Amino acid sequence: MPDHRFAIITNADPVPAALRGGVVAIGNFDGVHRGHQAVLSRVIEMARARGVAALALTFEPHPRTFFRPEAPVFRLTPAPVKAELFEALGLDGVVEVAFDAALASTPAESFVDWLLVERLGVGAAVVGYDFHFGKGRAGSPDVLRALGRDRGFDVEIVGKAGDSETVWSASAARAALAEGDVEAAARILGYRWFVRGEVVHGAKRGRDLGFPTANIGLAPETGLAHGVYAVRMRVDGAVHDGAASFGRRPQFDNGAPLLEVHLLDVSPDLYGKTVEVEFVGFIRPEARFDGVEELVARMKIDVAEARRLLARADAEGSAGLSVPARLAAR
Repeated sequence: MPDHRFAIITNADPVPAALRGGVVAIGNFDGVHRGHQAVLSRVIEMARARGVAALALTFEPHPRTFFRPEAPVFRLTPAPVKAELFEALGLDGVVEVAFDAALASTPAESFVDWLLVERLGVGAAVVGYDFHFGKGRAGSPDVLRALGRDRGFDVEIVGKAGDSETVWSASAARAALAEGDVEAAARILGYRWFVRGEVVHGAKRGRDLGFPTANIGLAPETGLAHGVYAVRMRVDGAVHDGAASFGRRPQFDNGAPLLEVHLLDVSPDLYGKTVEVEFVGFIRPEARFDGVEELVARMKIDVAEARRLLARADAEGSAGLSVPARLAAR
């Protein structure tokens, strides 16, 4: 199909004619993990063979958050990051549909008629084996296939994907991160999990201790294990090595969880800048020490361990472990 910019289409946006009639992957796609990538790869393959657009159709907020707002789901990839991953993987656009009370009460057949047929005019849809849609999750992959046959579009169902240890899924990635196992999460995702946020002013205790930090507030529902990590930070087109602590700072205040990143070899002024922090390895759980001197001694060990883990990642050729090459190259 003709070259065009990656399109982000929200509920109120018209669908450009060039994107109608495309091949569409449907799902939440939180994390855009390797299982999702199998679905997206098939969408791109089919779309290129047909000469049409390759799209993802996804939902905001996550349905689990809509149904249980008091317990929002730990999002691996917020909508802007998810869109960037879609683009980097080769899709032509994403359609973000508002998951609200109206959508939740839409029967499966109406969902297909309103969204897939009328709005998108889909030529084909690709879904995972566990995809469900419509009121009460009554729509299954087989229901979608039958509706597609009746409405004149193809449906392909992609089965489970994984390795000898685990099925690749968002829940498996969240479980790994909850244990601090960022390397296992990377194997599931196909890239190192990263967060994005603005550097804010903190109590400046790290600077007073000889370890200045860039402080980033993450979403309250972030399910990463509290502890110390080897990380890489991307800012202003540069990548810096670092050691980061995520947690409540039991040595000082036990406050709201905060990500504090100490860069190993540079000290740029980062206040107010948006940065990305990529998690490379786990060093230790968060802990309280007998005194500040013991804490500082442990921080020196943490920095040395961060250097070791980052060097190991380089030696193993996994420093650029990232499906989205555009993200890794920035």
